[in-house]
Amino acid sequence: MFSIVVIQQTVLAQEAWYKKAAIYQIYPRSFYDTNGDGIGDINGIIEKLDYIQSMGFQAIWISPFFSSPKKDFGYDISDYYNIAPEYGTMQDCERLISAAHKRNLKVIFDLVMNHTSDEHEWFKTSASSKENNKADWYVWKDGKGKNGKQKPNNWKAMIGGSGWHWHEGRKQFYWSSFLPFQPDLNYHNPEVKQAMLNVAKHWLQKGVDGFRLDIFNAIYEDESMKNNPFSFKIVPSESNPNGFFQKAKYNINHEKSFQFATEFRQVIDSFQNPERYLIGEVFGDNETLKKFCNYNGKGGLNTVFLFKTLTEKLKAKPYRKMVAELEKDFREPFTPVYVYSNHDRKRSISRLDGNIEKAKLLAMFQFTVRGIPYTYYGEEIGMTQSYIPLKQGLDPLAQRFKWMPQFLANMSSESINRDECRTPMQWTAETNAGFTNATPWLPVNINYTETNVKTTTENENSLLNFYKKALKIRNNTNAFQNGILEIDTEKSSKRIFAFYRLTDSEKYLIVLNMSKKHTSINHLKGKIILSTRNDINDITTKKMRPYEGRIVKISE
Repeated sequence: MFSIVVIQQTVLAQEAWYKKAAIYQIYPRSFYDTNGDGIGDINGIIEKLDYIQSMGFQAIWISPFFSSPKKDFGYDISDYYNIAPEYGTMQDCERLISAAHKRNLKVIFDLVMNHTSDEHEWFKTSASSKENNKADWYVWKDGKGKNGKQKPNNWKAMIGGSGWHWHEGRKQFYWSSFLPFQPDLNYHNPEVKQAMLNVAKHWLQKGVDGFRLDIFNAIYEDESMKNNPFSFKIVPSESNPNGFFQKAKYNINHEKSFQFATEFRQVIDSFQNPERYLIGEVFGDNETLKKFCNYNGKGGLNTVFLFKTLTEKLKAKPYRKMVAELEKDFREPFTPVYVYSNHDRKRSISRLDGNIEKAKLLAMFQFTVRGIPYTYYGEEIGMTQSYIPLKQGLDPLAQRFKWMPQFLANMSSESINRDECRTPMQWTAETNAGFTNATPWLPVNINYTETNVKTTTENENSLLNFYKKALKIRNNTNAFQNGILEIDTEKSSKRIFAFYRLTDSEKYLIVLNMSKKHTSINHLKGKIILSTRNDINDITTKKMRPYEGRIVKISE
């Protein structure tokens, strides 16, 4: 007999496309340069669509390439309706959407709704006076004190320090949740809300399949502008946005932000054939995150990023606990999202000390667990974190903290200089990793001669080829597309995490040795259809090597 924990009780007859998709994130500036300016572009993405499709991904998420002064490299948008010239033209963008769809790849755009660039015409107009047609399109507030130049309240920006910034022209402060040149829009003004929904409709009409929503939990601020209460918490985290010695009570996760998610969902749902999709970058505990997906019984965002995998230790018991919690909190019709890295966070392989076997094990987990896997460009070949000193960083965060001694920055578990995870994609061992024939906008990682797409493609045991095998199984197996998940508590242990994916007619056991030691495991009768070790295919081989994973098709 074997013991299992039943997490899901039902299987949906027909899942939405996004629930079955594996999604590939592209940071366009660093993906592939076709016009020789050292910057990746839209045509570069088009040229590499076959590569993405060949791995087995069904959708691409593209970081912003809209018009921008590039102080935050695209996350400071100055025109939502136009393409930044270094990336291409509107015609290139339309060709990209069409070319992706011809390959059955969905296209997800990055939509920054919380703020604009301070060079957006909306902000220029708003800042010009206290009486104009966009005077209250942003969050403005009179200061305190005799000369009005003391901050309106104690609110902190997400990166620390006050988020209030003095504007000499209006003699007022404006609020920025992130960087000073990214003023927050005022969603209490219905005109702002409608203007941003019109932006979304514009791109949906052009065929975009959905949006990733940047810092969506900061959309609304409380109109009372009360001081946030004190907290002993110093550093915010994914599960708790409080930090810098205050509770972010009035400027993060406002009730109206949850409500707006339901309004946005109505807009998305008006576009069908195919169904469209929203995923939010939000922070908080599971109960809070779930409210972005369902608020007072109304559907909101389709999914939200669950960032626990970015910090969870690679050990069996923590992973088992994490999956059990997410399956309980995000049971159908909700869907968990599993991600290991992105354009803001340290590269996954560098968290794993460069260990390819660990990376294969996590890939097996990510592509077999019930949920949506997101892969950051280069993750599939084991691209590592680069080292770029703060003083040399182009990233505005690096510039903000360049006063910090480098040895302190190096001690951080996360990179303060986001340039380090945004270096050019490593395609070949040729000059500049085959990314460009010009000087790249960021230096190519020094290990590109051995870590690149061409070299890893030719290596049968590479991480890239394992991705292809795992994704092929995922994409062609109903149990991994639509099946329920059950944790096997008997086979799971301090070192082993074991779970099943099942339908009425299929049963698969996934066994992950999340330890550095050899560990014995008794399989049920069946066949190993994939192992992270190419030489393991005998079901009677009970001893699992360190960080080995297996997918077993169970025969009754």
